[in-house]
Amino acid sequence: MQTKNNFFKRLLAGLLTGLVNGLFGGGGGMVAVPLLKNMLGYGDKQSHATAIFVIAPVCAASAIVYIANGYASADVIIPAAIGSVAGGLLGAYSLDFFPKTVINYIFIAVMFAAGIRMITA
Repeated sequence: MQTKNNFFKRLLAGLLTGLVNGLFGGGGGMVAVPLLKNMLGYGDKQSHATAIFVIAPVCAASAIVYIANGYASADVIIPAAIGSVAGGLLGAYSLDFFPKTVINYIFIAVMFAAGIRMITA
């Protein structure tokens, strides 16, 4: 029964992550990390790493819909994608150099800054 319960928790976490990502064009990772840590019991670094892996196909699916509906253009997509891949690689390699508390504080700071930006926009 525990395995079935874990499957449904993972499914729910994925559904919530995809929903947020699809609605806002990103941000699923901000939901995935706390869900992976608090609901599924993953460690800090494992939650961050798993969230990135989970978000990749979600972002691809959302991007296809946005592009098909004409919400995005190649002159923005191509340079942003190149920068995002480079930043993603740098961030992934940097994960091993920071203690988990530093990763958590950076995550909190980014979430806080995003919240403030949304309030003031």
